[in-house]
Order: sequence, then C-alpha cells, then structure tokens
Amino acid sequence: MFSAVPVLPTSSAIEQPVSAGEQPILNKLVEVRNRLAALKKDRGNYYRPNDIVGLYNDLLSQVQLLQGVRVSEHHDDDTFKNRLDAVLDECFQLFSLFYMALGKNKEIPATYVQLVTIKQNFDLMNDTGVYTDDDLEPFKKRLQEIRQLVDAEVSRESEEESGQPTPELQLVLRRLRQCEKELALLEETTQVISDELTPIYEELVHIRRRLTALSFMAHDEAQTEAKELQKRLIEIDDMRVDDRFVDAESGAVAAGQTQVVGLLEECFDRLHDVMAEGSTVPKDMAPLYERLMEIRVQLDKLLLTRRWTLRETDLWSYQVQLQEIDSMRRNGQFKDSTGEPAPQQAQAALNFLLHKCYNLVYKLLSSSEPVAETLMPVHNQLRTLRRCLLEVKKYGGPLSARDLYPYQMKLSSIDNLRTDGKFLDDEGHIPEGQGVVMSLLNECYDLMYELMACEVDE
Repeated sequence: MFSAVPVLPTSSAIEQPVSAGEQPILNKLVEVRNRLAALKKDRGNYYRPNDIVGLYNDLLSQVQLLQGVRVSEHHDDDTFKNRLDAVLDECFQLFSLFYMALGKNKEIPATYVQLVTIKQNFDLMNDTGVYTDDDLEPFKKRLQEIRQLVDAEVSRESEEESGQPTPELQLVLRRLRQCEKELALLEETTQVISDELTPIYEELVHIRRRLTALSFMAHDEAQTEAKELQKRLIEIDDMRVDDRFVDAESGAVAAGQTQVVGLLEECFDRLHDVMAEGSTVPKDMAPLYERLMEIRVQLDKLLLTRRWTLRETDLWSYQVQLQEIDSMRRNGQFKDSTGEPAPQQAQAALNFLLHKCYNLVYKLLSSSEPVAETLMPVHNQLRTLRRCLLEVKKYGGPLSARDLYPYQMKLSSIDNLRTDGKFLDDEGHIPEGQGVVMSLLNECYDLMYELMACEVDE
C-alpha cells in the first residue's frame, strides 16, 4: 500500500513533526510548489507542456523517495500525517489544475483535484443531511467516468510492468475509493426511504433550502414566502397518523421515518428562525459570512464568463480559501468568538454558502473542455460561429450569397490557421484538443453547406 498519500488537513488531525529524513523532501516540494505558483501568476504567457510535465516528474521522484523514508521510519500507515502531506496535497491539486489547463483532462493527474472537490461536497452533504438522489447523480456519473479511466490505466500498467501501480495511480485510487465509499453511505440514507415518502422527502429538502435562502433576505421581504412555506409544512405534518407517516394502502408505517420526520422538524425550526426578528448571523461571525458571500459572487461571475476568462489554475486561490474556512468548523459546526457553536440559523447560512461555493468550484472543473489554453481562442470562436449558424438556420429564412459571405469569411479565416491539418501553438507544437476543435470546425462547415444549399438569388 502506498503510504505517502497526502491527507487533507482536518480539524481533528494530529500533525506529526517532520523527521530529518523527510526534511530535504519537504524542501524540494516547497520549491516545486513555489515554481508552480510563479507559473500560475504569469498571465502573459501560455503554459508550456514541457515545463509542467517536467516539474510533475520531479514531484513523482520525491514521492518515491518519501515512500522509502516512511517505510524505513515505520510511518507507513495511512493515518500518519505532517506538514509534508499538506504541501504534497497542494502540489497534486495544483498539478491537476495545470493538466486541465493544458487540455490533458483524460490523464490521471487531472482527476485528482476533481476527486478532492467531490469529497468536499460529499462531506458537507453528510454534515447537513440535506440532499436528494438527484443531487448525487452528477457526482456519481463523474466518479464512474474517473473509475473507467483509472481502471484502464491500471490495466495498461499491469501489462507493461509488474508490481504495484505507480505512486500517482495509488494516490488517485485512494481518493477515488474514499469518494465511492462516501457516495455509497449517502445513497444508503436515501434508499431506505419508501417510494411513497420519497416525494415528501424531496419536497422537504427543497423547502429547507428555500428557508436557508430566505435567511439572506431582509426580514420583511422574507415573510410572504415564509408564510406560504409554513402553510405547506403544516399540510405535510397533517399527513402523519399518530406522529408517523403511513402507507396509504396498507396503513403500515412507511420506511424512512427517521429521515423524513427529522427533516420536517428541522424545517419547522428553520421556519421559526426566519420568521423571528433579528440578524441571521451574529456580529462576530459577520466577517466570515461576508467572505463566503464574496467568494460565491466571484465564482458565479466565473461561471458566466469561464469560456473567455477562466484558467483552471485560477480556481486554486478559491480552493485554498474554502479549505481554510472549512478547517474552522469543529464536528461540522462553526464556533463563535466564545468557542460555542453558532446559532442554528447562522450554522445553516454558513454551511449553505460553503456548500454552494464548493459546488460552484466543481461545476467550473467539470465544465472544463479537454482543450489546451493555446487552442481556446480558436475553440471559442468556433463555438460562437456555430451558435450563429444554428440561429441563422433556425430563424434566418432563405439567404443570399451576400448574407452568408461574413460567415464564410470567418470560417475560412479560422481554417487557414491550420498547418498540415493541425492547429499549432506559437512555438510550432501541437496542443491538446485537436479532435474537439476539428469536430467543431467540421460541424460549422456542415451547417454552412446546408445554408448554401438553400441559398436564393439576389
């Protein structure tokens, strides 16, 4: 078993000291991280694959050294962690983002940060208990895709060489197993709910989220919707017979009482907080609330403009901030300045914002195209051109040669960027994403030919 798997710092983790044997490795990892940070800040140049892959190989050589040191020092169990593990985790997350920026989305290193983000979302779902099968579905689908990718790599390595999988593969496998295990536990919670209670449970989840959203509004503005939700909660509560939900046909107690009744009572508690006067978040926790709101606004903007402005490595600063905020929680709860748990309404608001931010980071990662950033300008132009041609086809009606001329010129100018059938970067290299871009180019040509076939004389 690979022992040098980095573990994200947690509030309950007891950090061990860095031994003399590990210190040179830590120094080297810090150097690698600093070089990555410098590359990330350089927005005047595109990332060069040789630079990133070379640094990544340096990292893997240090991981192999670390593996040997920990075995010799008898620190080879998964629970052992120190500052080196935190730095190693940061390096792997950064490399994962760099690989995505290079368009290497289907390579093993690119999956690491996605697995970290999925685990963060699962942890918050587990803490709050507010989710449905529909919420789990996108994560489940992505984990299945990563599993296929990893299994294919394991098979390839087993054919090429004997022994254990490479350290990077063991690292990703461990992260993947963690996510799959937590997904199974989350699904188990919803699967015990009977078919008859499932619609009620899903409606209560929606109500719970709306109540949290109302807590961000001014008190007077929130009252109208809060009263409507109160009316619906009372109707759901009236469905119970002797405090239990029963099967309409058999009269037997329906499975899933604990989950549904618990969520119903929690909704009533949240409703009371929303309808009561007073601020959602205490003054001493306002800076944390405002910081999360600011991160959410920035991530929302990125989600709208990502195709033109986002470098995957830009997400690193948000990951660091969110992990720092997450580490402030103790047993899933934020504490106030006195060390006591914050009021329930404040807990709900802060956890809601934290989960929302993690979810936005995941959406940004999952929307990343397997196209190198050097090809993204061409990719974005082709997407825009395709959208225009589709709109013309749908609403334009019969078009003359003069009407189609601007689209033909644009398509021709993009096609002329190719050299020997390939789109090259400034250094003459073939960047990742040729297949995606060529598919878009061919689709634009097909649309253009269809429009030209319907061309009318002027």
